[in-house]
Amino acid sequence: MSDAVDNLEKLEAKILKAADLLRRTQTEKRSLLEQLAKIRADLDKHAKSAEGLEREVLTLRREREEVRSRIEKLLRQIDEVAKAEPAS
Repeated sequence: MSDAVDNLEKLEAKILKAADLLRRTQTEKRSLLEQLAKIRADLDKHAKSAEGLEREVLTLRREREEVRSRIEKLLRQIDEVAKAEPAS
């Protein structure tokens, strides 16, 4: 009978250990899921920010090209005026 009690106590200890491991694993899983949700939210926020920055860069590049074109046009006009003036 003593062996049966010992076996039962060992089985009980193993079950308690398994239950404790399960609780710790579930707690860790919840924590990891929370971290994952936070990381996904941060990623989404950064992706939106990056999209905004990309649009801003494109706008600035277009504006730069417009300014460059205007300056080139002004320089051509200055050259034409300088060529049209009689040499003094």
